[in-house]
Amino acid sequence: MLKKFTALIIIAILAGSLVACNTEIPETVEFSSASSATLDNATKSEMKTESTTAAETEAATTSEQTTSAQQTTTSGSKKSAQQTESVITTANTTSTGMINATELFTNRDLTQNADLTDAKYYTVSDGQNINITSEGVYVISGSASNVTITVDAGDNDKVQIVLDGVSITNSSSPCIYVKNADKVFVTTTSTDNALSVTGTFTADGTTNTDAVIFSRDDLVINGLGTLTINSTDNGISCKDDLKVTGGTITINCSSDGLEANDSIAIADGSITISTSKDGLHAENDDDNTTGYVYICGGTLNITAGDDGIHATTVAQIDGGTMNITAAEGIEGTFVQINSGTIGITSSDDGINGSNKSSAYSVTVEINGGDITINMGQGDTDAIDSNGNLYINGGTLNISASSPFDYDGQASYTGGTMIVNGSQTTIITNQMMGGGMGGMGGMHNDGGAGFPGR
Repeated sequence: MLKKFTALIIIAILAGSLVACNTEIPETVEFSSASSATLDNATKSEMKTESTTAAETEAATTSEQTTSAQQTTTSGSKKSAQQTESVITTANTTSTGMINATELFTNRDLTQNADLTDAKYYTVSDGQNINITSEGVYVISGSASNVTITVDAGDNDKVQIVLDGVSITNSSSPCIYVKNADKVFVTTTSTDNALSVTGTFTADGTTNTDAVIFSRDDLVINGLGTLTINSTDNGISCKDDLKVTGGTITINCSSDGLEANDSIAIADGSITISTSKDGLHAENDDDNTTGYVYICGGTLNITAGDDGIHATTVAQIDGGTMNITAAEGIEGTFVQINSGTIGITSSDDGINGSNKSSAYSVTVEINGGDITINMGQGDTDAIDSNGNLYINGGTLNISASSPFDYDGQASYTGGTMIVNGSQTTIITNQMMGGGMGGMGGMHNDGGAGFPGR
């Protein structure tokens, strides 16, 4: 008993000496069993309180470190993927064209930043695929090779993939592969993102996954940052409806830049495509009544070996700025231009109405816009319609040895036509006997201004 009492006195003296000397006492102090056994209840209570407080502090610190690591992993020092107010693009759609586009874009389609409230965060790592199986928002960051972000969710699930400073280079598989979902959004933060496939694509069973971003279901591309795609085949391919509503997108590929089965719709964004085939291509091999292209905004710079814009059914332009250098600038069964600024440099046909769909009469119709077409030498036509040609408005400036070629009817009812530097109101015809053309001709195959519907 005396020894225990002596030990306590020594401890008290030492503690007093440390305090007097302003010496910092360690947070954890180890006691022997003899000395700890004699601590009174008050001392034990104080130690328990201090221990609990220390544990809580440590837990809070650990939590803060985890959160901090997550944010750093997600977006680096820039921390771009932060919750901010919504940035929403306005779609200048119309209801009077061949396509009634007033309800084509949803509010979420047009929102350029994601709701990160319940977002999940991933950092890509070499050879480690990311599998998404449920609805939600997924923020992806980092640099890696041979990584595929696969979406295989429910039929009603909407999935948003937020690219927050991502660089992925694959040898033979898509960087983003949507197997199943209701709709998938690929959204860029205010960062630079790059997705590339450098080798020959490997099929997934019977599915020819031949694009850097490949989707079996509806796909929306938007955001506030940049997305650069390099591909040995297609850039972005969608087997349903493809929409672009924002972001700065650059595609270098050997096949189609933007490809879709049912439709391609563009509301905004800056899109640059360099390809050996088509810039935009909408076609369903199993159904020639689908496959339209609709553009009402944005800036498109397209250099293509074949068609700049190719639609099986309708190619409708209600706005935007387009600079197209291609063999054929714009091609579709029904080509309708209502607005926009369009520059075409072509070596075959500038605008071509061609019989590709059984659902529409072959027609080229110009109701508005500012259109400049520069043609190469040889057997080339600025506007070539294998059906009817109607010019009702807009400004059309053509430099070509063959400004017009049509097989059906032609009529001019308004607008400004300048052919090789001279203003005219006459629609000439390169195809002799190709149809009754000229000033003020009438057409009666579907309604004034919008024939063949």
